[in-house]
Amino acid sequence: MTAGTTDITDSTATTFTPGPLDRTAPFYVAGHRGLVGSAIWRRLQAEGFTDLIGATSAELDLKDREAVFAFFAEVKPRYVVLAAAKVGGILANNTYPVDFLSENLRIQVNVLDAALEHGVVRVLFLGSSCIYPKLAPQPLKEEYLLTGHLEPTNDAYAIAKIAGILQIQAVRRQYGLPWISAMPTNLYGPGDNFSPTGSHVLPAMIRRYEEARITGAESVTNWGTGSPLREFLHVDDMAEACLHLLEHYDGDSHVNVGTGKDVTIKELAGVVAEAVGYTGNIEWDNSKPDGTPRKLMDVTKLAESGWAAHIPLEEGLRSTVRWFRENQENFRR
Repeated sequence: MTAGTTDITDSTATTFTPGPLDRTAPFYVAGHRGLVGSAIWRRLQAEGFTDLIGATSAELDLKDREAVFAFFAEVKPRYVVLAAAKVGGILANNTYPVDFLSENLRIQVNVLDAALEHGVVRVLFLGSSCIYPKLAPQPLKEEYLLTGHLEPTNDAYAIAKIAGILQIQAVRRQYGLPWISAMPTNLYGPGDNFSPTGSHVLPAMIRRYEEARITGAESVTNWGTGSPLREFLHVDDMAEACLHLLEHYDGDSHVNVGTGKDVTIKELAGVVAEAVGYTGNIEWDNSKPDGTPRKLMDVTKLAESGWAAHIPLEEGLRSTVRWFRENQENFRR
């Protein structure tokens, strides 16, 4: 059988029974070195999974379709979490939309097609809160998907993630497999990308404020007005939620994963400054884009499944700053 073909029939439909996954079954975490994937890997290890499978980008290029199909044929996973993706902040998304669209589409289609061909029982596809319309009502409910225009600064990335959600839903309809999707809010924590140009708002702030503290800078300038509202979830909470959904949720709709609480970027800047011990001035460059005015997840569906976040932002930031300081030679730049 060649990559791109499938002989799966409706007879492969699987009835999902909520409960613990088999801790001895092969479990592939795509993107296991990234922020989310590494947290999921740690969580699975802590939960007693003994056959975890990972491959670095040097070992397996997920954009290479033939290589991905050969990998699945070799490792034969029973469970898959698709956490691999090309990600970045506003600047990166706005500057390289072709890269974010093309690379993410190829990664997703290759992994999900290979998982289908090899009859993977449970797949969890991870997306992003940017899938929702820019001006959607708040908080964001799952049913708001595809009801309006996207935020222009990251629409290419959002379209790729929306395609992943629809592919999961299509597999459920056509083949009856109990695959699911989860859409996390803004994530942070150990293993994040602290690049000054490619990172998201929170790790970028941590790096800038820490450098300002060390150099004794009188002020730190942030992008935009500071008025947008954002929600932040510690990546360890995200990892816990992923395993919970795999063991307790089976539905056609994707599931929002967040805290259900948000803060303004100005408030966030103050919390970050306190976490790193910076006491200088905080300034704002109004010529830079703010992005979406507000992104707060409605987490009703997640709560109904029996899970809620438990790591407070202040506590999570303190632990992230500690990790940042202890891993200066290792973190992604």
